[in-house]
Amino acid sequence: MDAGFDSLYHSAEDTNLKSWYSAGIAIGISLLIAGCSETPAPAPDTRATDEKAIRDGETQWNADFKSRDADKLVNHYADDAVVMVPGVPLAKGKDAIGAALKGFLADKNFAANCTTATVEVAKSGDFAYSQGTCTTSMSDRKTGKPITETENYVTVYKKETGGFWKAIEDIDTPDAPPVAPMPVKKAKAKAARRRK
Repeated sequence: MDAGFDSLYHSAEDTNLKSWYSAGIAIGISLLIAGCSETPAPAPDTRATDEKAIRDGETQWNADFKSRDADKLVNHYADDAVVMVPGVPLAKGKDAIGAALKGFLADKNFAANCTTATVEVAKSGDFAYSQGTCTTSMSDRKTGKPITETENYVTVYKKETGGFWKAIEDIDTPDAPPVAPMPVKKAKAKAARRRK
């Protein structure tokens, strides 16, 4: 074989390989861009269904309070849930929540009935909150006589595996009557004493 022909042959072969290599890279980049540019279909909007599930769950919660079954009540909470109720230490986790509930249920006068006012579900469908009022009856700590209080609550929910909504934060506050403003004469006298 002639040296000139050999060099021409290798030159053509190198050019042919470079063309195939360049074409392969171009096709790979095109596929990568096409694959990355497609946006996935949006998840279906299940907020109305989720709101109904939470409202139904809170209705069941009331029935579970009436049954005075602590295990059923605890089942409404996630494993790492937190409950904050006035006058009671913060309860974190199902064991602590169960112990607090058993303390309430041991009171023969204890009863609770809650009314859900609002349920808002995140568009993502994995978090929600409810807000409402509860009427709670219990024994007065000093006299032992039954007393009834109205409370406001906010419960934060997280959707768990299987689509079940569990409370992760449950916060109650007493619906105390508003504090009457101090009469103007007393306020002025109090301010004058502070200046002295």
